[in-house]
Amino acid sequence: TELLLYRQWLLDHRLASEWLFPSIQHPERHITEKQFYKIMSKVGDLLGINYLGTHTMRKTGAYRVYTQSNYNIGLVMNLLNHSSEAMTLAYLGLDQASTETMLDQIDFG
Repeated sequence: TELLLYRQWLLDHRLASEWLFPSIQHPERHITEKQFYKIMSKVGDLLGINYLGTHTMRKTGAYRVYTQSNYNIGLVMNLLNHSSEAMTLAYLGLDQASTETMLDQIDFG
């Protein structure tokens, strides 16, 4: 996967670190939030994505955990440090209104 390729790139450049985005000058530290924002913004521009921000990865990761954990909303709620399952469902865009909208789009024949 892409994550494994990225990990290999880090190792090839002697940037072994516990961080997903280590500082090049100090691999034992992570890059700053400002640096990460600039990187994500540039990647978004290159890919033609209107808004690709620092929060995008958190939300996408949470959604992937949700679907790959057999829709365990409690697990995702704890990972995100949310106080309720309803908050997490709304965060993921899976609240009642979103669910009804999705159901309206399904053709049951």
